[in-house]
Order: sequence, then C-alpha cells, then structure tokens
Amino acid sequence: MEEKARSKTVPAVRDIALIGMMIAIMEVCKRALDFLPNVELISFWIIMFTLFFGKRVMYAIFGFVLLEGMVYGFHTWWIMYFYIWPLLSLITRAFRKNESVILWSVISAVFGLGFGAACSIPYIVIGAADGGIRNGLYAGFTWWVAGIPWDIGHGIANFIIMLTLYVPVRRAMELMRRKLNMA
Repeated sequence: MEEKARSKTVPAVRDIALIGMMIAIMEVCKRALDFLPNVELISFWIIMFTLFFGKRVMYAIFGFVLLEGMVYGFHTWWIMYFYIWPLLSLITRAFRKNESVILWSVISAVFGLGFGAACSIPYIVIGAADGGIRNGLYAGFTWWVAGIPWDIGHGIANFIIMLTLYVPVRRAMELMRRKLNMA
C-alpha cells in the first residue's frame, strides 16, 4: 500500500530524466535565440510538452525558471516567470484534445500578445505598496503600455514559430512516445 501511494507522489526515474531533458531543451533554445528580442521557443515547448507529457511539464517549468534565475539573477521578471509559464500550460491543458495547427498558433500568438499585460501584475503590487492601489494600477498600466510594441513582435513570432514547427515536432514526439511506450 505504501509503495502505491509513494509512486503517485514521487516521479519515476524515467520522469526525472524526461523533466531534465525538457529543461535542457528549453534552456538551450532560450540561449540560442537570446540575440532576437522577444523571439523565443519557450512558449512553443511548453505547449508541446504539456500536450505530450501532461502535468509532468510543471516540474520542468519550475526547474527552468529556477535555472533562469541562477543564470540571469533574480529580479522582478523572475517572479513573473513563476506564474506566466504555468498559466500557458494550464491554457494548453484546457484545449489539449484539439490538434489544429491554426488553433495552437493563435493560442501561442495571443499568449505572446498578452505577455506584457500578465507581467504587469508585480508592478501593480509594488506600486500599490508604495502609494496605494491607484498608484499601483498606474505603474502596471504604464509598464504594460510601454511594452506593447514588444508584445506585438512576441505574438507574431510565436504565431510563426508554432505554425512552422507544430506539425513536424508533433510527429516526432508521437513517434518517440510510441517507441518509449509512454502514456
């Protein structure tokens, strides 16, 4: 009985290896595209990993965020990553039965467009702590508006990346899942 209970809460060795691979893929892709502003593969990989590996992706997301903090330092953006990337995974889980490349491209684009708005939350909190809720809303709003051009680029890049990579990567991941007998 204890063994069954433990197996549901403790990741299996295969899962630990898979989580490590997901973190490595996200980190390598992030580093490879660092020179392009707001062009990233993290959104793509979180969507794909969520579709194929379900809740296990949350371990990889938090591992990736911790690694990012260790590499780039801990600042306000780091707090944002702790809710922004899990949010994308939850959105993906809501639509997981759909296989339309257009749907996933639109979801990825909307996520990129809304990234700045979602990331303004810490500025609202910080501003409110400093000068009341009105000051907080102003701080968050101005931070978001200043970044809208970047969000537009982020949304367009996410759309193109998903549109281009979804079908071939999905095929490769389905093949891998069959060969590894993964559920």
